[in-house]
Amino acid sequence: MLKFVSFGSGSSGNCYFLFTETDGLIIDIGVGIRALKKHFRDYGLSLSSIHHVLITHDHADHIKSVGSISHECRLPIYATQNVHAGIDRNYCVTRKLTSDMKRMVVPGQPLQLGSFLVTPFSVPHDATENVGYQIQAGGVTFCIITDAGSVTSEMADYIRQADYLVIEANHDVEMLQQGPYPQYLKERIQSDMGHLSNTDCARAIAENMSERLRHVWLCHLSEENNHPELARKTVESVLRSYGIIAGKDLQLEVLKRKTPTGIYELT
Repeated sequence: MLKFVSFGSGSSGNCYFLFTETDGLIIDIGVGIRALKKHFRDYGLSLSSIHHVLITHDHADHIKSVGSISHECRLPIYATQNVHAGIDRNYCVTRKLTSDMKRMVVPGQPLQLGSFLVTPFSVPHDATENVGYQIQAGGVTFCIITDAGSVTSEMADYIRQADYLVIEANHDVEMLQQGPYPQYLKERIQSDMGHLSNTDCARAIAENMSERLRHVWLCHLSEENNHPELARKTVESVLRSYGIIAGKDLQLEVLKRKTPTGIYELT
Protein backbone atom coordinates (compact mmCIF):
# COMPACT_ATOMS: atom_id res chain seq x y z
CA MET A 1 0.00 0.00 0.00
CA LEU A 2 1.22 3.50 -0.88
CA LYS A 3 1.45 5.98 2.01
CA PHE A 4 2.07 9.73 2.13
CA VAL A 5 3.23 12.24 4.73
CA SER A 6 4.18 15.91 4.51
CA PHE A 7 6.98 17.08 6.79
CA GLY A 8 6.72 20.75 5.81
CA SER A 9 5.11 22.87 3.13
CA GLY A 10 5.93 26.52 2.56
CA SER A 11 8.81 28.95 2.34
CA SER A 12 10.19 27.67 5.66
CA GLY A 13 10.89 24.30 4.05
CA ASN A 14 9.23 21.69 1.86
CA CYS A 15 9.52 17.92 2.19
CA TYR A 16 7.15 15.10 1.24
CA PHE A 17 7.54 11.35 1.69
CA LEU A 18 5.86 8.57 -0.30
CA PHE A 19 6.50 5.01 0.79
CA THR A 20 5.44 1.40 0.62
CA GLU A 21 6.43 -1.53 2.83
CA THR A 22 9.61 -1.97 0.82
CA ASP A 23 10.44 1.36 -0.82
CA GLY A 24 10.50 5.08 -0.06
CA LEU A 25 10.79 8.30 -2.03
CA ILE A 26 11.38 11.87 -0.80
CA ILE A 27 10.16 14.85 -2.83
CA ASP A 28 12.21 17.96 -1.98
CA ILE A 29 14.37 18.31 1.10
CA GLY A 30 14.05 21.89 2.29
CA VAL A 31 13.70 21.05 5.99
CA GLY A 32 16.68 20.65 8.28
CA ILE A 33 18.23 17.21 8.45
CA ARG A 34 17.91 17.12 12.26
CA ALA A 35 14.23 17.96 12.03
CA LEU A 36 13.73 15.28 9.39
CA LYS A 37 15.44 12.66 11.58
CA LYS A 38 13.17 13.62 14.49
CA HIS A 39 10.05 13.38 12.33
CA PHE A 40 11.06 9.94 11.13
CA ARG A 41 11.64 8.77 14.72
CA ASP A 42 8.30 10.23 15.82
CA TYR A 43 6.49 8.26 13.11
CA GLY A 44 8.41 5.05 13.67
CA LEU A 45 10.09 5.38 10.30
CA SER A 46 13.71 4.80 9.35
CA LEU A 47 15.84 6.95 7.07
CA SER A 48 17.05 3.68 5.56
CA SER A 49 13.60 3.32 4.00
CA ILE A 50 14.38 6.29 1.71
CA HIS A 51 15.79 4.97 -1.56
CA HIS A 52 15.27 7.93 -3.92
CA VAL A 53 15.10 11.74 -3.67
CA LEU A 54 13.30 13.89 -6.25
CA ILE A 55 13.85 17.65 -6.46
CA THR A 56 11.36 20.02 -8.08
CA HIS A 57 13.57 23.13 -8.34
CA ASP A 58 16.59 24.88 -6.87
CA HIS A 59 15.11 27.40 -4.44
CA ALA A 60 16.48 27.04 -0.91
CA ASP A 61 13.19 26.04 0.72
CA HIS A 62 13.22 22.91 -1.47
CA ILE A 63 16.90 21.91 -1.42
CA LYS A 64 18.50 23.14 1.82
CA SER A 65 19.41 19.66 3.10
CA VAL A 66 19.85 17.85 -0.20
CA GLY A 67 23.60 17.46 0.19
CA SER A 68 23.35 16.37 3.81
CA ILE A 69 20.82 13.62 3.18
CA SER A 70 22.68 12.41 0.10
CA HIS A 71 25.97 12.14 2.02
CA GLU A 72 24.54 10.66 5.22
CA CYS A 73 22.30 8.09 3.55
CA ARG A 74 24.22 7.58 0.29
CA LEU A 75 21.15 8.60 -1.68
CA PRO A 76 20.99 9.49 -5.39
CA ILE A 77 19.35 12.85 -6.10
CA TYR A 78 17.07 13.11 -9.14
CA ALA A 79 16.59 16.51 -10.79
CA THR A 80 16.86 18.09 -14.22
CA GLN A 81 20.31 19.06 -15.45
CA ASN A 82 19.49 22.75 -14.99
CA VAL A 83 18.25 22.19 -11.44
CA HIS A 84 21.41 20.27 -10.56
CA ALA A 85 23.43 23.23 -11.84
CA GLY A 86 21.29 25.53 -9.71
CA ILE A 87 21.87 23.36 -6.63
CA ASP A 88 25.63 23.59 -7.23
CA ARG A 89 25.39 27.40 -7.31
CA ASN A 90 23.05 27.82 -4.34
CA TYR A 91 24.95 29.10 -1.30
CA CYS A 92 22.21 27.76 1.02
CA VAL A 93 23.30 24.21 0.16
CA THR A 94 26.38 24.11 2.37
CA ARG A 95 27.21 20.50 1.58
CA LYS A 96 27.31 19.95 -2.16
CA LEU A 97 26.35 16.83 -4.05
CA THR A 98 29.07 14.57 -5.34
CA SER A 99 28.92 13.80 -9.04
CA ASP A 100 28.21 10.09 -8.47
CA MET A 101 25.01 10.95 -6.57
CA LYS A 102 23.54 13.15 -9.31
CA ARG A 103 20.83 11.59 -11.48
CA MET A 104 19.16 13.42 -14.36
CA VAL A 105 15.46 13.58 -15.13
CA VAL A 106 13.93 14.98 -18.30
CA PRO A 107 10.40 16.44 -18.37
CA GLY A 108 8.02 14.07 -20.12
CA GLN A 109 10.31 11.06 -19.85
CA PRO A 110 9.14 8.43 -17.31
CA LEU A 111 11.66 6.53 -15.22
CA GLN A 112 11.24 3.52 -12.97
CA LEU A 113 12.64 4.06 -9.48
CA GLY A 114 12.12 0.85 -7.54
CA SER A 115 8.40 0.56 -6.84
CA PHE A 116 7.66 3.96 -8.35
CA LEU A 117 7.04 4.98 -11.95
CA VAL A 118 8.00 8.65 -11.96
CA THR A 119 7.18 11.15 -14.70
CA PRO A 120 8.48 14.72 -14.34
CA PHE A 121 6.69 17.53 -16.18
CA SER A 122 7.45 21.21 -16.64
CA VAL A 123 5.93 23.77 -14.24
CA PRO A 124 6.35 27.53 -14.85
CA HIS A 125 8.23 29.25 -12.01
CA ASP A 126 11.10 31.72 -11.76
CA ALA A 127 13.66 29.12 -10.72
CA THR A 128 16.48 27.79 -12.90
CA GLU A 129 13.90 25.15 -13.92
CA ASN A 130 10.92 23.63 -12.16
CA VAL A 131 9.06 20.35 -12.51
CA GLY A 132 6.09 18.61 -11.00
CA TYR A 133 5.98 14.87 -10.59
CA GLN A 134 3.46 12.17 -11.38
CA ILE A 135 4.23 9.10 -9.28
CA GLN A 136 2.50 5.77 -9.84
CA ALA A 137 2.73 2.80 -7.51
CA GLY A 138 0.40 -0.02 -6.53
CA GLY A 139 -2.29 1.09 -8.97
CA VAL A 140 -2.39 4.60 -7.47
CA THR A 141 -1.48 7.86 -9.26
CA PHE A 142 -0.12 10.68 -7.10
CA CYS A 143 0.67 14.13 -8.51
CA ILE A 144 2.49 17.08 -6.97
CA ILE A 145 2.51 20.63 -8.36
CA THR A 146 4.24 23.28 -6.25
CA ASP A 147 5.58 26.78 -6.94
CA ALA A 148 3.56 27.25 -10.11
CA GLY A 149 2.97 30.63 -11.70
CA SER A 150 0.25 29.32 -13.99
CA VAL A 151 -1.39 26.09 -15.12
CA THR A 152 -0.35 24.80 -18.53
CA SER A 153 -2.26 22.31 -20.66
CA GLU A 154 0.38 19.70 -19.80
CA MET A 155 -0.13 20.28 -16.08
CA ALA A 156 -3.90 20.02 -16.59
CA ASP A 157 -3.44 16.62 -18.20
CA TYR A 158 -1.58 15.34 -15.13
CA ILE A 159 -4.26 16.71 -12.80
CA ARG A 160 -6.87 14.78 -14.78
CA GLN A 161 -4.91 11.55 -14.28
CA ALA A 162 -4.47 11.95 -10.52
CA ASP A 163 -6.09 9.93 -7.75
CA TYR A 164 -4.29 12.09 -5.20
CA LEU A 165 -3.09 15.66 -5.78
CA VAL A 166 -0.81 18.07 -3.92
CA ILE A 167 -1.17 21.54 -5.46
CA GLU A 168 -0.06 25.03 -4.54
CA ALA A 169 -2.49 27.56 -3.07
CA ASN A 170 0.08 30.21 -2.23
CA HIS A 171 -1.74 33.46 -1.65
CA ASP A 172 -4.98 35.37 -1.37
CA VAL A 173 -4.87 38.09 -4.01
CA GLU A 174 -6.43 40.77 -1.80
CA MET A 175 -4.09 40.00 1.12
CA LEU A 176 -1.11 40.17 -1.22
CA GLN A 177 -2.16 43.43 -2.84
CA GLN A 178 -2.87 45.13 0.49
CA GLY A 179 0.09 43.62 2.30
CA PRO A 180 3.57 44.98 3.08
CA TYR A 181 5.51 43.40 0.20
CA PRO A 182 7.23 45.84 -2.21
CA GLN A 183 5.48 46.25 -5.54
CA TYR A 184 8.09 44.35 -7.54
CA LEU A 185 7.64 41.30 -5.30
CA LYS A 186 3.85 41.47 -5.54
CA GLU A 187 4.17 41.55 -9.33
CA ARG A 188 6.61 38.64 -9.29
CA ILE A 189 4.28 36.49 -7.17
CA GLN A 190 1.26 37.25 -9.37
CA SER A 191 3.11 36.69 -12.65
CA ASP A 192 2.84 33.59 -14.82
CA MET A 193 6.22 32.55 -13.39
CA GLY A 194 5.30 33.20 -9.76
CA HIS A 195 2.82 31.39 -7.52
CA LEU A 196 -0.78 30.21 -7.78
CA SER A 197 -3.42 32.10 -5.83
CA ASN A 198 -6.15 30.30 -3.91
CA THR A 199 -8.62 31.05 -6.69
CA ASP A 200 -6.30 29.94 -9.49
CA CYS A 201 -5.59 26.73 -7.60
CA ALA A 202 -9.30 26.06 -7.16
CA ARG A 203 -10.03 26.63 -10.83
CA ALA A 204 -7.21 24.29 -11.81
CA ILE A 205 -8.76 21.57 -9.67
CA ALA A 206 -12.36 22.22 -10.73
CA GLU A 207 -11.67 22.46 -14.45
CA ASN A 208 -9.43 19.43 -14.67
CA MET A 209 -10.42 16.91 -12.02
CA SER A 210 -11.76 13.53 -13.06
CA GLU A 211 -14.03 11.17 -11.16
CA ARG A 212 -10.95 9.32 -9.93
CA LEU A 213 -9.62 12.27 -7.90
CA ARG A 214 -10.10 11.35 -4.24
CA HIS A 215 -8.01 13.69 -2.15
CA VAL A 216 -6.42 17.12 -2.64
CA TRP A 217 -3.88 18.77 -0.35
CA LEU A 218 -3.24 22.51 -0.69
CA CYS A 219 0.47 23.22 -0.32
CA HIS A 220 3.02 26.04 -0.06
CA LEU A 221 0.74 28.62 1.58
CA SER A 222 2.30 32.04 2.16
CA GLU A 223 2.68 32.99 5.81
CA GLU A 224 2.17 36.69 5.07
CA ASN A 225 -0.42 36.57 2.28
CA ASN A 226 -2.67 33.64 3.12
CA HIS A 227 -4.25 31.70 5.95
CA PRO A 228 -5.09 27.97 6.03
CA GLU A 229 -8.78 28.53 6.74
CA LEU A 230 -9.04 31.23 4.08
CA ALA A 231 -7.37 29.00 1.51
CA ARG A 232 -9.65 26.08 2.31
CA LYS A 233 -12.83 28.18 2.26
CA THR A 234 -11.87 29.92 -0.99
CA VAL A 235 -11.13 26.64 -2.75
CA GLU A 236 -14.31 25.06 -1.37
CA SER A 237 -16.36 28.03 -2.60
CA VAL A 238 -14.94 27.94 -6.12
CA LEU A 239 -15.37 24.16 -6.30
CA ARG A 240 -18.99 24.56 -5.19
CA SER A 241 -19.58 27.03 -8.02
CA TYR A 242 -18.60 24.18 -10.37
CA GLY A 243 -20.97 21.77 -8.61
CA ILE A 244 -18.15 20.02 -6.72
CA ILE A 245 -18.65 19.49 -2.99
CA ALA A 246 -15.53 19.13 -0.83
CA GLY A 247 -16.01 16.34 1.67
CA LYS A 248 -18.34 14.52 -0.69
CA ASP A 249 -16.86 14.54 -4.19
CA LEU A 250 -13.28 14.75 -2.91
CA GLN A 251 -11.42 15.27 0.34
CA LEU A 252 -9.73 18.66 0.74
CA GLU A 253 -7.03 19.50 3.29
CA VAL A 254 -4.42 22.20 3.84
CA LEU A 255 -0.80 21.21 4.52
CA LYS A 256 0.79 23.12 7.39
CA ARG A 257 4.00 25.06 6.92
CA LYS A 258 6.05 23.54 9.75
CA THR A 259 3.94 20.77 11.24
CA PRO A 260 3.99 17.22 9.83
CA THR A 261 0.75 15.62 8.80
CA GLY A 262 -0.32 12.19 9.88
CA ILE A 263 0.39 9.29 7.57
CA TYR A 264 -2.19 8.93 4.82
CA GLU A 265 -2.95 5.58 3.22
CA LEU A 266 -3.47 6.01 -0.52
CA THR A 267 -5.71 3.16 -1.61
